[in-house]
Amino acid sequence: MIQSHVFFNELPAREKLRTLFLEGDFVVSIRYYGYKVNLYLLHNFYVEVFYNHKHDFIERIQPLDQNHSRMKFYSDQIKLPEDIS
Repeated sequence: MIQSHVFFNELPAREKLRTLFLEGDFVVSIRYYGYKVNLYLLHNFYVEVFYNHKHDFIERIQPLDQNHSRMKFYSDQIKLPEDIS
């Protein structure tokens, strides 16, 4: 079981996706420039999956950066906990 975003970052992309599918909970999806970004809760941290529609490809899978401007897009749709990891 994945318990930290540090360990999660070390996984290959295929294992990240497998882990999210088996252990994560989908939270919300947003549109961000050319991407559809799916937000997942994986145990005690959030993970973003960046899907490029134009190329039909997942480009990035990364823990949520709570200081990024994308937080505004999420907070417009859902109420995230005050202290997220």
